[in-house]
Amino acid sequence: MASRYEKEDSKRRILSACVQLFLEKGYQKTTTVEILKKADVTPSTFYNIYHTKGSILTELTEFMFGNQFNISGKIVGEETNPVLLYAVETCLQLTLAELNENLREIYVEAYTVPENIELIHKKTTVQLQKIFAPYLPGYSASDFYEMEIGTAAFMRGYMARPCDMYFTLERKLARFLSMSLSVFKVPQEEQEAILSYIENLNIREIANKVMQQLFVTLEMKYEFTLTN
Repeated sequence: MASRYEKEDSKRRILSACVQLFLEKGYQKTTTVEILKKADVTPSTFYNIYHTKGSILTELTEFMFGNQFNISGKIVGEETNPVLLYAVETCLQLTLAELNENLREIYVEAYTVPENIELIHKKTTVQLQKIFAPYLPGYSASDFYEMEIGTAAFMRGYMARPCDMYFTLERKLARFLSMSLSVFKVPQEEQEAILSYIENLNIREIANKVMQQLFVTLEMKYEFTLTN
């Protein structure tokens, strides 16, 4: 029993150290040596629980993506058109990447590491089928899975490319929504209404509040305090 509890405690400390380091330094700049030191574990303990940083990122990804639709639902209301909920959720994710470079890196890595992107594909496919099935009658789960692979590539590409004076956040959000909603056969009139709704949101302010809420939630779940 003691060894099981010790393993659980080591896992908790590793997760806490990694999430804090990822947020403060970035995923790529966080070294295994830093993780071992901060978590106060031996290399053998670390590799017995997690083989790589990517394995830890998978757990973090599952937690972050598991909360995205809930946060968006609180913003637009529970009874809102589900397509609008999708638009808000994806736009918030893109905006978060513009507000914090370390979050951008975490999101981009999540869409890159094979086990992580597969997790995203599976979870998002379920949501996409619920949201867009009325527009695509007869489409199966495998059809939506294949479409998710494509729209996830849109998301990764747009998150990885920082905005500038020409490719502004507003243009990025509008272009992403136009492409993705067209994939799911959302009528043009409805697309225009959704784009208008997004344009009238103070998306930066909302995303900043979401980011602060996310940081607090991560601190509570993984038991650490951010230093900056």
